[in-house]
Formats: sequence, C-alpha cells, structure tokens
Amino acid sequence: MARRRPNKKAKEFAIAAAKIAQERHCTDIVVLDLRGLSPATDYFVIATGTSNRQMQSVADEISQAGRAQGFARFGRAGYDQARWVLLDYIDVVVHLFDTEYRQFYDLELLWGDAERVDF
Repeated sequence: MARRRPNKKAKEFAIAAAKIAQERHCTDIVVLDLRGLSPATDYFVIATGTSNRQMQSVADEISQAGRAQGFARFGRAGYDQARWVLLDYIDVVVHLFDTEYRQFYDLELLWGDAERVDF
C-alpha cells in the first residue's frame, strides 16, 4: 500500500495528545505512524491511565486541544466505563486504556510494522 501524503497537522495533533497524556501522568505512551499501513487513519496515540477519572480528564483535555487545533472529533467510545476510551479524529485515533485492557488488546503488537513517532 502506498503511503498517503503526509498530514503535518495530524502528526502535530498526535504529538500534542501524547504530551497531554504524559503531563497528566499516563504511562507507556506511544504514537504510531500508520500511514501506508491503515486505510482508516494516519496516527494512533496509545496510553495507559491510572484511574477512570484520570482517563476521562485526559480524554476531555485532548478533546479541547483537538478543537483548538481545528480537529473535529468524529466519535468517542468507552468514556463512561473508562476501561478503553477511544477518541476518533479520522487522521488521529487516541486510545486510553486501563492496564488490563491495554495488555489484552496489545495494539502495538497488532500494528508492529508501524513506526513510532518521537515526542
């Protein structure tokens, strides 16, 4: 599959989301470059939260940052239970997991060919 044209704004937003998660004490934060691997999105941001409330707070802050950067959220799932919160911005998809769900779904293994983005 050919790599799509780079979307610099998407990469910047993915990095901003990762930094928000880092500043709010999430762990094991990874940004995966899925361009050329996924027809659905360019970047995954994956982080592990420490509690339901913390994950919801991080999701809220990322949503605010997305709006500020001109990214409309297409969807949100799992917010109420906060075991796996998914924020879909089309070009960027943010996954906030609790430890158990992060280990079970292991998205890094599933997308093992994806390059990691430094932030």
